[in-house]
Parts: sequence; C-alpha cells; structure tokens
Amino acid sequence: MCETLREPVKVLKSLSEQAINKQYKFKRLYRNLYNPEFYFLAYKNISQSQGSMTSGVDGKSLDGMSEKRISALIESIRSFSYQPNPARRVYIEKKNSTKKRPLGIPSTEDKLVQEVVKMILESIYEPNFSDCYHGFRPKRSCHSALQQIQNQFTGITWFVEGDIHACFDSFDHHVLVNILRERIEDENFLALIWKMLKAGYMEQWAYNCTFSGTPQGSGVSPILANIYLSKLDDFAENLKKSFNKGKSKENLEYQRAASKLYYIRRKNRANWENWNEQQRKEALR
Repeated sequence: MCETLREPVKVLKSLSEQAINKQYKFKRLYRNLYNPEFYFLAYKNISQSQGSMTSGVDGKSLDGMSEKRISALIESIRSFSYQPNPARRVYIEKKNSTKKRPLGIPSTEDKLVQEVVKMILESIYEPNFSDCYHGFRPKRSCHSALQQIQNQFTGITWFVEGDIHACFDSFDHHVLVNILRERIEDENFLALIWKMLKAGYMEQWAYNCTFSGTPQGSGVSPILANIYLSKLDDFAENLKKSFNKGKSKENLEYQRAASKLYYIRRKNRANWENWNEQQRKEALR
C-alpha cells in the first residue's frame, strides 16, 4: 500500500530516470491510478488550462469535482469497471481557413484519468524524444523551434515543409498499442488506453464509434500522437544518415588531369586563350 501511495512527483521522476535506458520495460503502471494524489495533481494541471470548466456529455464541469467523486472514480478503476464516456463533439474555427476543426470535450472524470495517463506516458517517453521535436511537448512550442533554427541551422537556405492530412484522425489503434508495448508490459494500463481510443463521440445526440485516430481535445491525444510520430522521426533520422556519406575518396586520375591542365595553361599562358579546341587537346596529350 505504501508503494501505491508514493508522491506522484517522485513516481514520475523515477519513471523518467528509468526511461533513459531504452531497453527497460515498464510494469505495474496501472496501480498508480489507485493513488488519489495523482488526481489532485491532475486537477491542478487541468484547472490552469483554458476551457477547463467546459462540460462533457455528462453535463458536469471540473468546478464540481470533489474527493468523494475521485474516490468513486478510483474504485471503478480498481474494479476494472471504469468506462470512458464518449466525448462531446464541437467545432472550432481553424486559423486562416473557412473550415472548422472537430474537437472532442471529455467528461470531467475522463479528463482526470486522461491527465494521469498523460503524466505517466510523458515521464516514460519524453526523455527519448528527438531534440528536434517541438509539437505538444512540455516547455516547447513554435517559439522554441524557431530558436533552435536560429541557433543551429546556420547556413541553411531552404526547408522542406510537409503536412500530414487529418493526422489525429488517421492513427491506427493497433499500431499505436503495439508501439506502446515495446516499452510497457502492463496489459491493464494498455487496456485502459484502448478504452480511451474506442470511447467514441456524441454529435447532435448521436453516438459515433472511433475506429482510428486520437480525438482532438482529449488530454492524452498529444502524447499518444508524439509517441506514434516518433517512429516517423526515427525513419527520417535513419534516412538522413544514409545520405551523410562523409567526404568521398579522391579520384587520382582526375587529380592528375587537373594538375596537368593547370601546368599546361601556365606554360602556354600567352597562347592558351587564342588556341582552338583541337590545339588545346594536342597540348594536353
């Protein structure tokens, strides 16, 4: 019991330290969701964000959260009866576009569980993410990306820009969970994430299943997206290495020809510019 009720900050720090070893497999993560202190920390994190008091399909807001509700939530987690509610889908304006972006608003209890899972996943995966990765990461943003470009990309005159169409909606759930299994050996914890992925959403009072993707608006979606896309980072990094062959071996025949040309041009400096192509070839024989 004492192990279960360790301070969340210490637990997360320990996970981050273990994560440095890329061969380490994480077990018994699910039990951290029995700890009320994790939910208090989650409440603190969420309450500081914009839109934190927006209600989900249950009509409840974070403002009405209590220790009693957290205890009931933990009991459902412990008994494996917890089932995430479908998110309430709304649409928000997209910057520089007439189109709107779908956003899923989770219920209050789901927000708390998602935040706890997010903190655990970030502790495990953040230490090994690429330093060039700035999206949806703690203390990173467009500004930190531009700062890195200014400091490190000296002499660069062009960039390749890409966009993954419907990125959040396209992730294969099976592929995502298999990626998680590479580091996490806790089927209860993975089953909880699977429930989150399959929770679906409500739109105009109609329930819709989610067969792929991680819904925008879910607290756990950004870290899951980063874990999924880290494989793309690895692929790009390995592809880059295949082009970085280093300095090529010098061609001795080419060097001899270049030296001979330089010598003949110096020796015949007065006539070289006036000679035709045939005369130059004769001189180089």
